[in-house]
Amino acid sequence: MPMSTQPLTDSADTLAAVDEKIRKRPRPGERRLQILQVLAEMLQNPRGERVTTAALAAKIEVSEAALYRHFASKAQMFEGLIAFIEQTVFGLINQINQKEESGLAQARGILQMLLVFAEKNPGMTRVLLGDALLQEDDRLQDRITQVLDRVEASLKQALRIAQSQGGAWANVGQDEIAIRAALLMSFVLGRWHRFARSGFKKLPTEASEISLRILLSE
Repeated sequence: MPMSTQPLTDSADTLAAVDEKIRKRPRPGERRLQILQVLAEMLQNPRGERVTTAALAAKIEVSEAALYRHFASKAQMFEGLIAFIEQTVFGLINQINQKEESGLAQARGILQMLLVFAEKNPGMTRVLLGDALLQEDDRLQDRITQVLDRVEASLKQALRIAQSQGGAWANVGQDEIAIRAALLMSFVLGRWHRFARSGFKKLPTEASEISLRILLSE
């Protein structure tokens, strides 16, 4: 059998290239994360166009079949984003509550965090508002509604602490606390909508310190 005439150096270079390609191939968990990251980036399109799996696959430079090896459906991809939002937001809420003893300081911190989170994550803002979930599985809207209800409950709890700590908030009734928590949540949602409608140009945190001072005053 004739021996190969290919130079040994060329063979070594070829093997090195193959090894590099193998090492750079994302692991299953890394690919899942990449898919979610790219999906979130595509949702930042100011025109608010619906993201298709074909466009997502093209952006990542894989086939649609490759996407479905990591997620059973497009709905499951959005569920992954919602899970990320939930874990991040409530992780930050817990940090705020541990840091601040004052109920009003907790409420202010939560509100400011929600505005900053949206500002830093425009694509996630569209998920929070539900407009990125239009024409998708109905359960996704229910899922994001549950997340927002939990956030409102956290605000309500912070106001209850403020009530128990005396001062101007001592005379605020339980029914009024619930109304105030809903108003605070409406303020956040309004800022998010304004951000999205402006093509992510009108920042949620614009004049937020003054706004929160007025909203939390008694």
